[in-house]
Amino acid sequence: MVEAVQAALVKRGVDEKVIAVGQFNPRGHSGGLFVGGLTGSEAGGALGEVAGDVGLAAGSLAGMRAADAASGLPAWMLVGVTDATVYGFAGRSRRAEPTDLVFQVPRAGLTAKVHQRVNVRVLELIDDDSGSTIELEGNRIPLAHTKDVIEVLES
Repeated sequence: MVEAVQAALVKRGVDEKVIAVGQFNPRGHSGGLFVGGLTGSEAGGALGEVAGDVGLAAGSLAGMRAADAASGLPAWMLVGVTDATVYGFAGRSRRAEPTDLVFQVPRAGLTAKVHQRVNVRVLELIDDDSGSTIELEGNRIPLAHTKDVIEVLES
């Protein structure tokens, strides 16, 4: 992932060394899945067991998509950190070079807050001057490397 984000920055003319990358979703992504699944299961369950299962699947997907859309961020992002900047790229794959640059925030004047949840870590990037925030959540599985990004930002 580090190599993929580094390549994306080089293509954009950025001469900074990437020190950590993790895969994140907008905050609320997994909660949307849970709430949507419950709602869909209840609605479908009124028509029988199979309909309840279909409702669970459809509701889960719809809930995730609704939470992602409300955030204004892509559903899947690679977040890269350099000594000077935090970059957020749209990109589902952890192996392929990410596509669109979604955000770019200087680390100077940036506070990172982390909230531990059952299955995710919530990362808030807060601009100290304006109070503006970017709210992300990262899976706890090691393959996502969210912990790497959080450790760099907290140091």
